[in-house]
Amino acid sequence: MRITKHEHACLRLELEGKLLLIDPGGFTLPLEGLHGLAAVVITHEHPDHWTPEHLERIRRYSADVPVYGPAGVAAAGADVIVVAPGDTVTAGPFTMTFHGGTHNVIHETIPVVDNVGVLVNDEFYYPGDSYALPKHADIRMLAAPVGAPWLKIGDAMDFVLAAKPRRAFPTHDMTLSRIGLDMHRARLAWATAQGGGEFVALEPGESVEL
Repeated sequence: MRITKHEHACLRLELEGKLLLIDPGGFTLPLEGLHGLAAVVITHEHPDHWTPEHLERIRRYSADVPVYGPAGVAAAGADVIVVAPGDTVTAGPFTMTFHGGTHNVIHETIPVVDNVGVLVNDEFYYPGDSYALPKHADIRMLAAPVGAPWLKIGDAMDFVLAAKPRRAFPTHDMTLSRIGLDMHRARLAWATAQGGGEFVALEPGESVEL
């Protein structure tokens, strides 16, 4: 499986000539080369994780592509197949299970929305905007949030320590300065190494093979 990090929280997975796209949001540049698209996953309703404009462009490549997301995404106006924690779906070579259920708290005055983490083929995991983890999963590759209004770097380190991934890379990073990004990457690299894992600092457009 080939995993490409786009800007902020958008991820592209490629396997057997098919694509899985996760969280094409407002901080992500327009996506191209989406032929062979098997599915799209939107983890939650916030606009840095999906926009109507991105979905419209995506459906120009594949009008009938299934788009999966929690109930809050459907309520926000996205045309999605609603999924919830515990659900499993298959699209092409990708089998996805969904975990968690709620977005991390930003502030007590801001409503908590639905959020699902997605485990792909029992080996790649992305939690969306949460620290939810699949139970008993052997995570070969973790996409770990590194910067957000809801994120404290110590909590993000604890998340990586708990996940014990074989490999990890940082995502959800457009709210950070270059200096802040490098500092937070170093913390997550330390946490990954504690479980014997390898940390890969991907820039937008860069890929890693799983």
